[in-house]
Amino acid sequence: MGTVWRDNGDIERKNTMSKLLITTQVFENYGAHDWDGEGFGECPQYWKAKGGSEYVIKNFDPARYTPSLIIQLVRSKIESDSHYFRESIIGWSVEADDYLTEFEKDQLDYEGVIRFPAKELAI
Repeated sequence: MGTVWRDNGDIERKNTMSKLLITTQVFENYGAHDWDGEGFGECPQYWKAKGGSEYVIKNFDPARYTPSLIIQLVRSKIESDSHYFRESIIGWSVEADDYLTEFEKDQLDYEGVIRFPAKELAI
C-alpha cells in the first residue's frame, strides 16, 4: 500500500497510485470585452468563473517526489493570467493508474469512447 496525498492535507492509503491529477479554475474578464486596450492597468474588472480543466501527470511516484514539488515544476505550463483570461490551480490528488475523471467517465457512458481526455503533462 502507498500513501496518497490530498491537497487538503489528508493522507489516504491505496494499493496503486501513479497519476497526479491537477484541477484548475478558469475565469474570464467580461469587463475587458469593451476595453480599447489603452492605459495599462485600467482594464475594467468583471471576472466570471467559466469552468476549469484537469491535467494528469502519469507514472507519478510519491515515494520519490512530493506532489507540491511536481506542481511547482509544472505550474507555469498550466496557469495563465492576462487582462482577459485567468487559469489557476485549485486542487490536486494522487490517483490509481486506471483512474478516469468524471468527464472521461461521462464520455465512455454516453459515447463509448474518450475523445477528450484530461490534458497530459510531462515533467
